[in-house]
Amino acid sequence: MKIIVAIKQVPERDAQVRIDSSGKWIEEADVQFAMNESDAYALEEALQLKEKHGGEVAVLSAGPERVGATIREALAKGADRAIHIDADNLHQLDSLSVARILASAIKPESPDLVLTGLQSDDLGLGQTGVILAELLGLPHASLILTVEKTGSGLTVKRELEGGWFQTIELPLPAVLTIQSGGNKLRYATLMGIKRAKTKEVRRVSASELGTPGAPLAVLESIALPHKQRSTQILPGSAREAAAALVEKLKFEVRVL
Repeated sequence: MKIIVAIKQVPERDAQVRIDSSGKWIEEADVQFAMNESDAYALEEALQLKEKHGGEVAVLSAGPERVGATIREALAKGADRAIHIDADNLHQLDSLSVARILASAIKPESPDLVLTGLQSDDLGLGQTGVILAELLGLPHASLILTVEKTGSGLTVKRELEGGWFQTIELPLPAVLTIQSGGNKLRYATLMGIKRAKTKEVRRVSASELGTPGAPLAVLESIALPHKQRSTQILPGSAREAAAALVEKLKFEVRVL
């Protein structure tokens, strides 16, 4: 089975970000970057399928020179090779434009399966993988937790709302967007890090893959969220107030 995993490099979750002078993106000089969380789970799913059924796992990532560190991490974890699409302005493109670039790189590969993360930790749009499936003309499913290969295709488990799950079957080739938490992520071993240095990383510019076309959406500005504190007084008896507090912690704060 030939699997391609699209991975994205994003600012680390605890990074202290500042908006740059253009007001359209962040100052990247002092920010540490890492592999997008749900993309890491997509990679893990691909590696587990390879270990069970054989084949090849190739990672695909678009971005500037610094993306090479995330690509090497994926190779160290067990991916066989990588494609790095040189693109410095990825954050300025909408999901359709990014998906067009990725699709142009994926089509010549003719993979059996394409995996992406459900959404990115920086923009969080959750659209690129689904649009990619449409551009490739392949069946797809989203919010995937587990993937099992069958004789005729795949059986996947999807996470739905309210604690519900759905199991469906898909033919191959297909595109899946993977949800975080479906499996346990592996660490890169010392031997894996050494082997990664000898694995193929093919670089191609976004211009070589063709222009993505006019974007449907343009990022005009970004802003940091306003910090706001508020106090609520819960009326009623102690029992009633406690019940109301539990409801808020469950459905508003979502910590229970």
